[in-house]
Formats: sequence, structure tokens, C-alpha cells
Amino acid sequence: MHEILMGFLSVFPGLELFTQVPLITSLARVFLILFGFTLCYLGYKEILEPLLMIPMGTGMAMVNAGMLMMPDPTNPSIMKPGTMFLNSMISNPNEIVNAMQVFFLQPIYTLTFPNGLIACLVFLGIGAITELDIFISNPRMSLLLAICAELGSILTFPIAMAMGFTSPQAASIAIIGGADGPMVLFASLRLAPEIFVPIGIVAYIYLSVCYAGYPYMIKLLVPKHIRGIAMSEFEIKEVSPAEKIAFSLIGGTVLCLLFPVAAPLFVCFFLGIIIRESKVSRFIQITEDVILYGSTLFLGFVLGCLCSADVFTDPKMFKLIILGFIALFLSGLGGLIGGYVAWFFSGKKLNPLLGIAGVSCVPTTAKVCHKCANEANPEAFIILHCMGPNIAGVITTAIITAVYVTMIPKCGF
Repeated sequence: MHEILMGFLSVFPGLELFTQVPLITSLARVFLILFGFTLCYLGYKEILEPLLMIPMGTGMAMVNAGMLMMPDPTNPSIMKPGTMFLNSMISNPNEIVNAMQVFFLQPIYTLTFPNGLIACLVFLGIGAITELDIFISNPRMSLLLAICAELGSILTFPIAMAMGFTSPQAASIAIIGGADGPMVLFASLRLAPEIFVPIGIVAYIYLSVCYAGYPYMIKLLVPKHIRGIAMSEFEIKEVSPAEKIAFSLIGGTVLCLLFPVAAPLFVCFFLGIIIRESKVSRFIQITEDVILYGSTLFLGFVLGCLCSADVFTDPKMFKLIILGFIALFLSGLGGLIGGYVAWFFSGKKLNPLLGIAGVSCVPTTAKVCHKCANEANPEAFIILHCMGPNIAGVITTAIITAVYVTMIPKCGF
């Protein structure tokens, strides 16, 4: 009977692999397949962010189903579990060229992930959907709230080091607190490429969880009558397209001058804004419909395909899951503290939810804050006010990323 069973399994290499790997790897495969189904379902129901969760969940489920024993690229005489999707660990030029002819996602990964291009493309698209009016109208308030919402990006660094990570790894993990996916990818690729895959997976899963988790934090810490403040007394000053273009050109140039290591991200973000305000319809359509959504689709799908059982069973993964939660929790908490301070000094007229919008997951956290306010008071329409600290959060996260990337190698600790 055993021989018949093994003969049957040999016809299906994906099933046969369960008998050739440790039990923990097999259990991880099953878990990740089911987890991929769950992410896809939650994205479909819009409980989590569908733009990311649907492609990520699909990739995660199918890459763990499509595993088989393959030769190790560095030593073909050794057989190990692998997939036909991609190999993120190869670095030798000859191995990369060979891999790009074998693995179907390898060209996308090799040509857009290690050099940060995928992050820049997403930033270009984000810039094209960004409305600058409220930020330019009141930059001081927006930046102060965004700085408070960087609490996780700062405090997670020493916590990660205390848990055994090196300073470059700890800095990469801390950037998760900024809730800016492209920034996390950019920082980890520059500082800690050896843990880029698990950091990217944890970061993007948690960024989508913000969509579902932050409302509970808001309802727990902000009374209904306060989160329902409509901010009707705060007038949004109309800013002309010329002013927005001028701000983008000058602000982007100054930030590139001060923090050149993050210049590619600044350039793409502000170029997206300039494209939006230039009113050139063809540029706008391509940037939004093709670049933003196309790069987001492949970003989520490739990250899902990177989440194979061997990555998930890495002992560091559990620590990263904990630290990712700590980073985003602290940032949300810091944002609400800043929001309460602004609420108090505004004569209790400013909605403190604007603070959590400073967590720069554009425009997710802004939409979450608006939804929570609107549920408490149907007359509270604060989405435009939320966009100010939301955009400021992108800038402050980029600055902190640039500081980490610049200073950590120089400090050498």
C-alpha cells in the first residue's frame, strides 16, 4: 500500500514534496496556502486593502502550492525545495542571467526590486493622486502631526536592536512605523537586503491591516463626541495649480539637496504631483491607470510569491511580525497624542483624528480617519483636512529613511 501511495504521489511533484521536507515546512505550506486564500477573500470584501491583498494572497497561495524539489543554483548537485516563480537570493551575474531565463517573475523582480524602481513607480503614482491644498494651506500643523505619527519609526529602532537585530536591520524594521510601503522597501534594500523579503511581506500585510485595525484604536481612545468634530470652522484655502507646481519644484529640490540618498523617491513623488497639476490628460491617465495600479499589482503579486514556506519558517519572521505590530501601534498612538494636543490648543475645534492620518499610508489612513469621524457624525466630512498630515507623513517618513540610510553606515554600530 505504501509503494502504491508513493507511486501515486510521484505523479504529482507538489504533493510528493510533503514527504521530502521537514514537517514544519509542510505545515507552513498548508498554512500559507490557507492564509493566501484568506487575504484574497478579505481584499475582495474590502475588509483589507484590495489593491494589495488580492494579488498578494493569490501569489502566496499558488507559490506555496507550486513547490517542487529543484537544484540549488549555487550547487546544482544539491536538491532543495523551490518554485518556478523567482529566486530572490541569487547575486552572481551569471546566476541572475540564467534565472531570468528560467523563473517567470525573475525579470520583474531583478529589474525593479533590488534597485528600488518598483518603490519609485508607486511613489510616482501616489504623487499623481495627491491633493496638496490643505498641506500648503497649513504646513506647520500638518508637519507637527506627521512628526508625532513617526513615534513608531523612532522607538522601534532601539526595541529591534534589543531583540538581537543589527543597527541596519533595526532601522529597516523601524521604517514600518511610517506605514509607507515603498519607503520600507527602499530602506531595507539599502540597509539590510538580507532580510528584505520578510520585511517587505510583513510591512505590506500590516499596512493593509491598518485599514482594519486603526478604527478599533480610534474608537477605543477617542470618545464619539470628539471624533465627530466636523471642523466646519476650518476653511480650506484654494491653492492654484501654479502654486502647487512651484511648491513641488522648490520643495523637491531642497529635499533632494538635503537628503540625496532618498532623492529618487522625492523626485518621483513630486513629479507625480506636477503631472497632476499640469492638467496634461495623457500624462495623468498613464500615471494613474498604468503606472500606479500596474506597479501596485506586480508589487503585491511578487511579494506574495516571495512568501514561500522557507521564508515563513525563518526564526526572524516571528520577531518581525511582533516588531511590525509595535511600530504601527506606536505610530498610531503617537499620531493620536499629537491630535489631542492640536485639539486642545485649537480650542477643541480640531478633530484629533487628523493625528492618526499623519501615519503616511496614503490615502488609506486619511480614509480611515474620515470614515470614523463620519460614523460618529454624518456631518463630519474631514477627508480633505486629513490629507494635509497624510502628505506630510510621506515627507517626514522619507526624511527619517534618508537619515537612517545615511547615518547608520557612518556610525558603524
